Amino acid sequence: MIDLVDEGYVERVLELVEQVPPGRVTTYGSVAAVVGGGPRQVGSVMARYGGPVPWWRVVRADGTLPPSHDDRARAAYLAEGTPLRDGSGALDMRRAFWDPATGD
Repeated sequence: MIDLVDEGYVERVLELVEQVPPGRVTTYGSVAAVVGGGPRQVGSVMARYGGPVPWWRVVRADGTLPPSHDDRARAAYLAEGTPLRDGSGALDMRRAFWDPATGD
């Protein structure tokens, strides 16, 4: 487990999240694959320190956010033109996913 007082790790996570382009999303696991640790460690960093970065661009592997974030995140997705699935309004991960390992 990553010690959250490791400021270098926190900084790496936040810097990577800032690179996610508007209208795209990535996953906690994809961030972890680049910076180290695991999805839960990335989630902990985002929960504690992610307010100043575009946190709505980091989602669970199934494309969802915790329900408490839905309204604010949905407004950001609509403003940025993030691809959503017809009908459900859920993220279209096939079109919206940005891979931080490749930058695409």
